[in-house]
Amino acid sequence: MKQRKPEKIAPIKSTLAYDARFKADYLKPAYWGTWISIALLWLVKLLPASIQDSLANIIGDLLRNMSAKRRRIARKNLQLCFPELNEDEIKELIRRNYRHQARSILHLGVLWWSSIPALEKRIIMKGQHHIDEALDNGRGAIVMPAHSMGLEAAVSAVAMRYFSSGVFKPLKNKLTDWYVANGRMRHGGYVYAREAGLRPIIKDARAGSLTIYLSDEDLGAERSLFAPFFGVEKASVPVLGRLAKSCRADVFPCMTCYDEKTHQYIVHILPALKDFPSGDDHTDTLAMNQALEKAIRLCPSQYFWILKLFKTRPEGEERFY
Repeated sequence: MKQRKPEKIAPIKSTLAYDARFKADYLKPAYWGTWISIALLWLVKLLPASIQDSLANIIGDLLRNMSAKRRRIARKNLQLCFPELNEDEIKELIRRNYRHQARSILHLGVLWWSSIPALEKRIIMKGQHHIDEALDNGRGAIVMPAHSMGLEAAVSAVAMRYFSSGVFKPLKNKLTDWYVANGRMRHGGYVYAREAGLRPIIKDARAGSLTIYLSDEDLGAERSLFAPFFGVEKASVPVLGRLAKSCRADVFPCMTCYDEKTHQYIVHILPALKDFPSGDDHTDTLAMNQALEKAIRLCPSQYFWILKLFKTRPEGEERFY
């Protein structure tokens, strides 16, 4: 595995950087249920990959049957984004999607606690040369992963090779939050709560860090502009172009696909966006959405279709959900 980690990154002094220290509060009874779940993830990690996947298929089918609301959301999203599919094809995509969702949860223990050599066997990165070429030319790099079920595997793949920084949304359960954040930082790098804004990761990028930026969430009309996504107007945050300019970085779309035959995550790094940023927010946001579409089509059953991707609608349009 080729690594490109700088020898020294300026220490981050922001009080908004995630505090990775363990807190005694995590031992209180309120977290005992979470500890049981974490113990189960540890036990799953010890199982052969084939058994992990078989277990994920069973759990995924149960989740699908128990979550009618999310299933309806996924169905609507797929109808909007893939109008050429018939009802049976959509049902099959949803079935596979839930199995991948369960697999992504069961594999958290693998990502958190496996040795580096073990992870190198389970997570394969294709297209690393695109990033390396940018770095060799004195450019920074922003990896833009699609919100796939294998997102955490993508973060691990990048962090094992490059010192990286990113933003995450804190969870309500602080212990789960602690494990997720530390899982992302175990290979080096920093994570910041969304409330910290983009200044910390821009500072890191200028010091030599690679940036991981998740761009496909709907954060509401006030923070977004509308641009087509699979042919449907989507509220999209028009930040990526400005971030790329501030970081002096090229942007690389990324999609993670799980191969059920080899039991490996394949992290696809696609070529950098061309003529980006353009200086126009709408042009850049359209380019971003088109790049995400292309990435998602690599393995559409593994995208996070259960999210309300089109929750915010242009004024006067009816809601989808």
